[in-house]
Amino acid sequence: MKISVELTLTPIQDDFEPVIIDLIKALRASDLTVIENPLSTQVYGDYDRVMEVLQKEVKTAFEAMDRGLLYMKIVKSDRSDYTPHF
Repeated sequence: MKISVELTLTPIQDDFEPVIIDLIKALRASDLTVIENPLSTQVYGDYDRVMEVLQKEVKTAFEAMDRGLLYMKIVKSDRSDYTPHF
C-alpha cells in the first residue's frame, strides 16, 4: 500500500534549525521519495517502509531537542506526482 506523509517539525528552542536539517537529511538518505518546501516535508512510498523510516528518524529528532512538535498528515495514496490544476 502506497502512502504520502506530510511532516512539519517544530523544535521549541532557540537553536531549532539543526534538528530540522538533520531530519530532512536522514529522510533524503533513505530509499523514499522526499520533497521539501519552506513549510513542510513530504515523504512518499510503501506504508511499511515509510513508517519504519519515520519511527527511527522521528525518535532521533525528538532525542536531539528539549521540546517540540511534529505535525503529520498521512494520505492513503502516492501523491508525489500531484500538480495543481490552476
